[in-house]
Amino acid sequence: MTGDPAGFVRAQTAIAEPPLLPGVALHLATEITPIWQASEAFLEQHGIEPPFWAFAWPGSVALSLAIRAEPALVAGKRVLDFASGCGLAAIVAAQAGAAMVEAAEIDHLAIAAIGLNARLNGVEVTPFDGDVVGSACRWDVILAGDVCYEAPMTAHIMPWLRAMAGEATVLLADPGRAYLPREGMAEHSRHTIPTTLELEDRRERKVVIARLLPF
Repeated sequence: MTGDPAGFVRAQTAIAEPPLLPGVALHLATEITPIWQASEAFLEQHGIEPPFWAFAWPGSVALSLAIRAEPALVAGKRVLDFASGCGLAAIVAAQAGAAMVEAAEIDHLAIAAIGLNARLNGVEVTPFDGDVVGSACRWDVILAGDVCYEAPMTAHIMPWLRAMAGEATVLLADPGRAYLPREGMAEHSRHTIPTTLELEDRRERKVVIARLLPF
């Protein structure tokens, strides 16, 4: 891909703290419309997805809060932040003492944002650029924040995540999306996350963190 993804991320965002997580700084969108339009123009040139990476989504915030409340979930462990977006949960896992953190994304701008955000917070996170689904398990913990928002996405990822749950702890954050399978989950914690009407249909989301059970 040509162009300057990191420069685009810097130009279209401002450094800010995500809700409820003092001590974390991220490159975030402060107004949704300009960056969305800019990304649409960038998409036409480079085949880039809309800027989901520019927001701290409730699922990732809830996973981060769960890790801060219980650092032993990740401390000393190999962690994957799946569909990482801006890299928030990956960064908090690294801050909590994870031995190794990877952040998987299929969006090149997200990969750039993850790298910038990790450096901004002084932690080491390895971006995984591409579809990790189908990979053999090399992690102890897999974090998945708000990944079941569309039926095709759910059908693609859930069989793999179920298989991974036989070898790793898979923690899935659900803010009430319609396509999440309700069976085979063991609830870990609940969190109330403030959000914005620009992104959601309400001002807060009730997010359940659940451990995914294997087949």
